[in-house]
This record gives sequence, C-alpha cells and structure tokens, in this order.
Amino acid sequence: MAKSTSHYVCQSCGASSLRWAGKCDACGSWNSIVEELSPDSAPKSVGAAKGGRKITVVPLEGVSAPPPRRLTGIGEFDRVCGGGLVPGSVLLVGGDPGIGKSTLLLQATAALGAQAPCLYISGEESIEQVRLRALRLGLSAAPVGLASATNLRDIIASLDEGTAPAVVVIDSIQTMYLDTLDSAPGSVAQVRACAADLIRQAKRRNYTLILVGHVTKDGQIAGPRVLEHMVDSVLYFEGERGHPFRILRAVKNRFGATDEIGVFEMSDLGLTGVTNPSALFLAERRGNISGSCVFAGIEGSRPMLMEIQALVAPSSTGTPRRAVIGWDANRLAMILAVLDARCGLALGGNDVYLNVAGGLRVTEPGADLAVAAALLSSAQDVPVEADMVVFGEIGLSGEVRPVTQADVRLKEAAKLGFAQALAPAQRRAAPRPSADAALSVRRMGHVQDLAALFRPRGKPERGA
Repeated sequence: MAKSTSHYVCQSCGASSLRWAGKCDACGSWNSIVEELSPDSAPKSVGAAKGGRKITVVPLEGVSAPPPRRLTGIGEFDRVCGGGLVPGSVLLVGGDPGIGKSTLLLQATAALGAQAPCLYISGEESIEQVRLRALRLGLSAAPVGLASATNLRDIIASLDEGTAPAVVVIDSIQTMYLDTLDSAPGSVAQVRACAADLIRQAKRRNYTLILVGHVTKDGQIAGPRVLEHMVDSVLYFEGERGHPFRILRAVKNRFGATDEIGVFEMSDLGLTGVTNPSALFLAERRGNISGSCVFAGIEGSRPMLMEIQALVAPSSTGTPRRAVIGWDANRLAMILAVLDARCGLALGGNDVYLNVAGGLRVTEPGADLAVAAALLSSAQDVPVEADMVVFGEIGLSGEVRPVTQADVRLKEAAKLGFAQALAPAQRRAAPRPSADAALSVRRMGHVQDLAALFRPRGKPERGA
C-alpha cells in the first residue's frame, strides 16, 4: 500500500518543500504555500522494474507526412495555430479576465461545428450563461455540444463513450478537480493532475483539446510551469480594456512558428479578424505632430506598422516620472542614457511618457531608433515627417545596428504609401532591396546622425 506523505507546495510556481514557510524561496510569493498530500509509491530502483519492452530505433533520415490541419474559418486564429488545428494536439490559451478568451473559442467551435462535432465544457459558467453569450454573438443555432461540469472523472467518462468529438474546449483548467486528491480546485496538484489526464485522453482519442488558463497579476499563466511544457501550443490573448483591438500571440507552437500573432477587433458581435492591422492602427494618426513616429516592426512572420508616441515635459517634482505603455521601461531608460551621453540631450530633469498606440506591446529591439526619434522630436519640438517610417537597434555606444527582415519592413511601408525611411546602415556590401526603389531610405550609422535631423535651426552641435 502506498504511503501518504505530507509536503508543502507553492501555488504560484509549484515549488515543493518539506515544511511550511510564509514566503516561497523559489518565486518570492507570500502566503502561497499550501499543504498537500501525495502518495509516495515510487520504486527504490528503476533497474528493479521488470517486463519492459525494447523500444524501436529508426534513422533520422526519412519521410514523414505533414500533420493534417482542420481550418476553423477564422483566418487570424488559424494563422496563430500554424495553419489550422492538428488532431491530437493540445492548446493552452491564457489571458486577462474579460479579454475575450471564451468569446473567441465559442466562435471557433461554432465555425468548426458544421465540419465536425465539437464539445464546449464550461466549469465557470452555467449552460444558460453560455447560451446567452451565443445568442448575443448570433451563434445560438451553431451545432456545438455544450456541458457544464467540473468533476474530471465525469468528463473523462463522457468523452470515452461513443465517437470522439473533433475539438474539446475546457473552460477553464483551474476549475477542474480530481476527487482522488485532497487539494482544492486550482491548486498546483489539481491543475497538474487534471491537465495530465485530459492530455492523455486527447492523445489516445486523437481529438484537439483546448484548455483555457487563468493568468496571475504578472500576466503569466497561473499554476505550475510544467503545464506549459505539457501542451503543444501556448497562446496568450493580449489587449487593453480601453481599446477594441486584441492580439492572440503564440509563445510556443510545436506545429507552427512561435511569436506569430493574430489581430482581432472586439465589437458587439464578437471578435472579428483584422487582415490589414497596419492600416487600422495608423487610421487615427495625425501627421506633423511632435513626439509621434511610425515604427516598422515584425510580429512573428507579419510586418506591422504602428505609431509610437512620446512626450517630454519639464518635471514639477524632484523625481522625474517615467511612464511606459506597450514597451520595456528598462529599455527606455537605456535609450535616454544613450541620448544623454552620446548626443548631449539632457532629459534627466524631465518627465518622459511613452506609449504604443492601439494597445499593442512591442518586444523587439528594432524599435529603439523609432523610440529615440519620438523622444528627440518631442524634446526639440520638431515633428517627424508624416510619410517616414523608422526602425533600428541602438547599442550603448550609440551605434545603430541592423535588424532582421529589413526589406519586408520597407515593402510594407511602401504598400501603405510611405515615401521615406530611416534605417540602419548596411555593414557590408549587399544588393539594394527592391523596396528601396519605392522608398527614399536614409541610413543611420550612429544616434548622432538621428539627433542632427531634429536639431532646431541655428542651434550649434555639441562641442561647437
């Protein structure tokens, strides 16, 4: 008989210890350690196990058929998944409360219901609540199976009967519980055990399983980190409450590219895919305004133009404020230090505000030059030309470094009617990209070259 032992598990990171503590040593969370019971039935020696079968070893060289895909009809969702849903795969979708996770998955299952049987299991809402959402979205007649349950034993037994559905949605994994464990629903032990059983069932019955996960205050999916390693794809649903745009980003995908994004617009009828996000994000932009700059970025495999806004104002307090929305605050501090040390632009006594318009979040370093251009434009009150895009990475010595897929960025800018570009200097002789013929590209080798463009007339350079 298995011997039951007591151990203490952090509900934030999953770290285990033999005694209780007020603070987790692994992640630093307070009051997150809970006592759990687990059977200690592991064998003393792996070599003592008998009856194992010899595994089959094959050469690496060979031909394997690509995995089949099942298209949902929602282009942006299929794009993030790598071209559609793969039978037997498991997807984990996370996002802030109210961001639209349940709405998107209900729309996806409704679109797939006409092709294959789909099952939507809700552990957070009743059947009546899900039906009201479907009625609001105009999906009440969609052929989708609906259930409300939280007991994992009942769910597994129901999925074992008859023909397996093509897609199963569990909303959410934190509400599921296994009655053989003493832990409460949402605890590390419950989430890990429930996810393992559901994934094992999906692989055996060869249907697509989509798990909805809660997120912590830091934006990470709640529960043990091992949950993200168990699934095939991890998708994050991002967006600001005050903006109608939502970004579905793939941070892990075994059947497609990572960092691929899908852009959606929230309306009364649900989420609608945006096929040309660059034009949509720049629709509200006004030209000839100081502190505004258009950045040509890359999100996954998609080029995207977005507006970066900066405001530099005198500080009324002894400690200047730095407010950043949609970008890394540490990187902003680095750009300000480079502008101060290499260009003589003293911004230490000013308040600096930086915003990526549209609720987007930029993570690539190629936005450095665009941020510096917006800061210089606001500080010197010299507008960036309305038909100009900017991209490039800035080093600590002030050099402007090349970024990837520069020709793709320039082609996207030319397609939307931009005529000029500020881009990094080419480090070696290379054929000019075809986009240069449609754009007037000015190469920047150092951040001082950028500062010279925004120097007011009549003001001498530093040291002159």
